[in-house]
Amino acid sequence: MENKNVCLELKCIGKSFGGLRAVNEINLQVFDGDRLAIIGPNGAGKTTLFNMVSGEFPPTDGQVILYGEDVTKQPNSVRVKKGLARTYQITTLFFDLSVMENVILALIGTTKIKFRMFKSVKKYDYLYDEAEALLDRLHLLEKKDEIVKNLSYGDQRLIELVLALASKPKILCLDEPCAGLSVAESKLMLKTLKELPEDLTLILIEHDMDLVFEAVDRIMVVHNGNHVATGLNAEIRANNRVQQVYLGELEEEEGSSGC
Repeated sequence: MENKNVCLELKCIGKSFGGLRAVNEINLQVFDGDRLAIIGPNGAGKTTLFNMVSGEFPPTDGQVILYGEDVTKQPNSVRVKKGLARTYQITTLFFDLSVMENVILALIGTTKIKFRMFKSVKKYDYLYDEAEALLDRLHLLEKKDEIVKNLSYGDQRLIELVLALASKPKILCLDEPCAGLSVAESKLMLKTLKELPEDLTLILIEHDMDLVFEAVDRIMVVHNGNHVATGLNAEIRANNRVQQVYLGELEEEEGSSGC
């Protein structure tokens, strides 16, 4: 890790919703090309943490540093321009449009081009070619003309991944990419994630531990909004406190986190 640059840093980040403390003073460094999973039981604070990273809402305290710049108070759009993209647990596609139309719209969102509803997507020239290349990379080119609502849920999740890649991100955050997928669809998603460029930093939330241990190199564990451990896969697998979290035996310690 010492030879890689820090692309994302969380400094004592926390979030409260009224009297509820959802995330408590978490520190994290993510490096260029990292493959990192954030795991923990339901309600651990994983998605809240993701929402603060992506700018869905600001932290109550702490800082989000993206490529050396404090973006804590900056909106999602600023972070996208700096190279951060994310997907969500619930699909956010245009279900009555074709796969190609969805990708074209995503690409238009990264340009200053105005979309004309009655203009054929093929008239967008280089954007059409770029969309085809994206779909081909994820082995979805043959489905480019299909209406999204007619596709399997697994294919819809892969299309979401295509849309996230449309902004040419340097950091890609995936919120439970395998949620609701069959075993076969999960295996396809894992294969797709492994084929992503090595210089693309990948951060994911996922409950499928088999996928986590195959898809990433480092794991961060959170529980009740608190940081439990961060380390290489083998270190996390052997960590007693992590085992206690998943057996429901860990009671979080009160006290200072050093923030």
